[in-house]
Amino acid sequence: MPFADPSVRQSLDAIRRIVQALRLTAREAEKRVGLSAAQLFVLQKLGEAGHLTINDLAARTHTHQSSVSVVVQRLARHKLITRRRSKNDRRVVEAALTPTGRALLKRAPQAAQERLVLALQALPLGDRKRLAALLTRVVRQTGLSSERPELFFEPPQAKGTSKRHARN
Repeated sequence: MPFADPSVRQSLDAIRRIVQALRLTAREAEKRVGLSAAQLFVLQKLGEAGHLTINDLAARTHTHQSSVSVVVQRLARHKLITRRRSKNDRRVVEAALTPTGRALLKRAPQAAQERLVLALQALPLGDRKRLAALLTRVVRQTGLSSERPELFFEPPQAKGTSKRHARN
C-alpha cells in the first residue's frame, strides 16, 4: 500500500464537505420549495437585482450563459420568472421574478452556492487564483473536463434536445 499522504485525505475531506453541504441544501430546497439547488440560486440572484439579462445572470451565478439559460427556461415554465426582450436591445432577453416567484423566495432557504461564492471571494486574490489553477489541474488529470459544467445539482439538458424544448 502506498504511503498515505495526509494532504490527500485533507483535500478529499474538504471536497466531500462541500459536496455534502451542497447536496443537503439541495434536498432542503427541493423539499421546502420544490426547486433544484440551481433554480433556487438563480431565483435568489434575480431577487437581489430585480431583473437581469441572461448574460448578467450568468456572471452573478459564476457560470456559463447556456447553463443559466436552461435554468431560466425551467423557472419560466413554472411561472416563477418572466422573460422579455430588452427595450434597449431587442436581441437581449431579460428575466424578472413574478409575484409567485417572489412569494416562493420568501420561504426558501439560502442557496449553498451563495455561501460557497462568499467564502471564495473572502480569500485573497492570489489564493483564489492558485486554488482555481490547482482545481483546474485536478479536473484535467481526472479526465472530467470534457463537458461544460452545469450549475450545481441541476439536471443537464437532454442530449439531442434543443434549448427551446429542454425537459423540465
